[in-house]
Amino acid sequence: MDSYRGVRTALIVGAGVAGLTAATALARAGWRVEIVEVSPSRVTSGWGLCLTGPSLRALAELGLAEACLDEGHGMSVLTHVDVHGEPADQIQLRRLIGARRPAMVGIARPVLHRILYTEAERCGVVVRHGLTVAAVDQEGTLVRVRLSDETERLAALVVGADGIRSSARGLLGLRTSLEYHGQMVWRALVQRPSWATGIHQFAGKVSTAGLVPLSDSRAYVFLTENGVERGILPDAELAPRLERLLEPFPGRAAELAPLVSASGSVVRRPVQTHFLQGDWNRGSCVVIGDAAHAPAPQTASGAALAIEDGLVLAQELGRYEAVGTGLKAFVSRRAQRCRTLVETSVAIAGLEQARRHNEAYPLVDACHRLMAEPP
Repeated sequence: MDSYRGVRTALIVGAGVAGLTAATALARAGWRVEIVEVSPSRVTSGWGLCLTGPSLRALAELGLAEACLDEGHGMSVLTHVDVHGEPADQIQLRRLIGARRPAMVGIARPVLHRILYTEAERCGVVVRHGLTVAAVDQEGTLVRVRLSDETERLAALVVGADGIRSSARGLLGLRTSLEYHGQMVWRALVQRPSWATGIHQFAGKVSTAGLVPLSDSRAYVFLTENGVERGILPDAELAPRLERLLEPFPGRAAELAPLVSASGSVVRRPVQTHFLQGDWNRGSCVVIGDAAHAPAPQTASGAALAIEDGLVLAQELGRYEAVGTGLKAFVSRRAQRCRTLVETSVAIAGLEQARRHNEAYPLVDACHRLMAEPP
């Protein structure tokens, strides 16, 4: 991984959405890229996510938007339903990749991972599994990296894209605090009801629930459980507990509990956020995606921020001879946008817990409007 013959080399920690997107964007710009991923397998788990307009816009620049639209479920409307089961608000999202294309797409995480992984490899990116970074040391214009198998690399750029609990962030001496917001978010992979052509979010008297289509046949149910301590439940208790939480919802939301009972795939995770204050970089090293900023899921913008990060990182590095200068420009370009999304997502989570749903809807709309602006 030494720099040679004018080719700049990059080592990326993490083969998730941010890491794979950054790898492809850098490789297309002429970088030689290697990813180390702690997971022993290229197979990823997870249920689904929304690729909102900004995600599709960035993916379109990499030639990947159509593949995501082909394998996901295109949508343009977000419907909020009140505690009585009646539509309360509808957000028409901007179509950022053309008037005839959907504004967003629901897609299964393993499908998105395959699309991103395949394109990265096609661009010459090497992905090594079962490895992570153990130490980093700046040596002039290069970074010496020691990996977990005791091998070493010399790279012009090191990118930490290893998620909200980033180990790369700690190795760079970048400090942040993860905030838990008294919410646990549930997700269950289910059969898609015929009426679910867009995202539906249902306000409850205690919790908030919803449904996101992923394909012609599949969708995922989500539920945000308010006012609970963090904790882990046995797998056997997950589906029955989620069914009970869904039972009080009226209207179409009442159809979600039976769907969950037929699902063999239910997860429960804490709602945590953070924003890395100050610099995201040290010398020729930088953190991106959830390692730098993680909003609450209520804005459906975490993936969009991560994908934009990867693309913008390559753009800014292409404008400067010195890597450190390019990284400073990248952080300067991204920080305010990401901070606003994280802070607004925290405000939405608080309004949900206070059952002030009507006040949360305009904030969700404001997030989507902000993200529609160029990154």
